[in-house]
Amino acid sequence: GYTPVVALELEFYLVDPQRSPEGKLQPPVGYVTGARETMSQVYSVDGLADFAGFLNDVNQLAKVQGVPADSAVAEAAPGQFEINLKHGEDPVAACDHAIMLKRLIRELAGRYNYEATFMAKPYEEHPGNGLHIHVSLQDDAGGNVFANANGDDSKILHHAIAGSIEMMPETVALLCPNINSYRRLVPDMYVPLQASWGHNNRTVSLRIPASGQQDRRIEHRLAGADANPYLTLAAVLAGMLYGIENKLTAPEAASPGIKNDLPLLPHRPAEALSALAENRRLSGYISQEYIDLYALCKREELQRFERHVTALETEWMLKTA
Repeated sequence: GYTPVVALELEFYLVDPQRSPEGKLQPPVGYVTGARETMSQVYSVDGLADFAGFLNDVNQLAKVQGVPADSAVAEAAPGQFEINLKHGEDPVAACDHAIMLKRLIRELAGRYNYEATFMAKPYEEHPGNGLHIHVSLQDDAGGNVFANANGDDSKILHHAIAGSIEMMPETVALLCPNINSYRRLVPDMYVPLQASWGHNNRTVSLRIPASGQQDRRIEHRLAGADANPYLTLAAVLAGMLYGIENKLTAPEAASPGIKNDLPLLPHRPAEALSALAENRRLSGYISQEYIDLYALCKREELQRFERHVTALETEWMLKTA
């Protein structure tokens, strides 16, 4: 058999506990400079410097709790960061560590007079928060079966990609579990909108990072940071196993950007729940009874949300209707 080797990456925002005069979220005031962040740059060292104390404490507390935090990077928006967890051979432990990391980040944020949020889309104008899952498979000898002896992609890797792509529409409701999750699924915001794959391509759902024979892996990029990591990883592994068991053929790798010849993934809650309930593959790995109960709960949440009269509706319509 094969053993999955898994690593999770979590994106989050630090925000000011004080809301803006309009009542909206706003970026935090830097602990060192005392200035509010207004812009950021992906992987910026300067973006980390003002929050070094907080991030160092996250690293230290993670060590105390046995959470294998690896690195932190500044992301594409003010106050947004990503923390990577080291890979391991126990998928359940990997999810445990993600939950523990979220809790300690929230706890430490309060000590620095920040709030930490893993909402999928806290800001309209900035990218959302993702939960990226890296998976490779080892054989009984400890070899990575996603690469062949020459270091190229193996047939098993392409089978796993094919299964993930075929099953992906059915899993969107699990990977995007909340109404806010779907606000993240918009173009030009570092999030995939189609079931596609490619090498070192951050616009696709399944990215094959630049890697060698031992670390060849799939990065599944669709889930939001608000997703349940256990359920998300179960869905991700189910897609890969489906492809391997059925020896499916992967489509051609995609180039960057949206492809006119590929359908969009479900990008509204009702669409995603319908795809989940009507699945033809996923119930072979996650019981249909659970799927039905999950869909029932999420439909009730959606109905409650749709009955709510929002402030924006009142602003637009109070005096114009």
